[in-house]
Amino acid sequence: MSCPVSSFYATLILLLLWRVEQIAEACSCSPIHPQQAFCNADVVIRAKVVGRKEVDSGNDIYGNPIKRIQYEIKQLKMFKGPDKLIMTVFTAPSSAVCGVTLETNGKKEYLISGKAEGDEKMHVTLCDFIIPWESLSATQKKSLNQRYQMGCECKISRCPSIPCMITAPDECLWTDWVTEKSINGRQAKHYACIKRNDGSCAWYRGVAPPKKEFLDIEDP
Repeated sequence: MSCPVSSFYATLILLLLWRVEQIAEACSCSPIHPQQAFCNADVVIRAKVVGRKEVDSGNDIYGNPIKRIQYEIKQLKMFKGPDKLIMTVFTAPSSAVCGVTLETNGKKEYLISGKAEGDEKMHVTLCDFIIPWESLSATQKKSLNQRYQMGCECKISRCPSIPCMITAPDECLWTDWVTEKSINGRQAKHYACIKRNDGSCAWYRGVAPPKKEFLDIEDP
């Protein structure tokens, strides 16, 4: 094989490896019901963002500095998490690596869910449930206080196409995508999957807490 041909193939391999690395680094999140996001999170808070800066967070395996965005926040309420106030939220520097962009004017309120990261800190990604507070439905706001927690032992399964069905009594079928072509449909906005007294789970709609009659029903 001639030298120019060898050089061509070497360049091609390098380009392919670079492309594979780029694809591997792209952010990809599976759709998730707000309740499931709540249950998966270590911390769920209502907050305003008052500051932003880029910081170094150690080095990668090649010795290059790892950059992160550090948001300074004012916590308004904690729905889930430690007793201490969360003061700082970290995220990746770009959406390509699941970084989250938040407004820092201190006016917009957010619901922020994510992973705890030491005292007064948390880390968030695009795969976490982060949304302007004003965009939440009344049911979602009420469910943050207790109702979502009541169903954290339940499993919410997304129905990607018809037919689909539950496989266990402790499962709720999430059908927003097939019925509305949206993951932010009626079940996401207005329903919570609640565990009942017989161990089964079922969708519950309403702002008021579930009544005893609902929790005592045996047939989901």
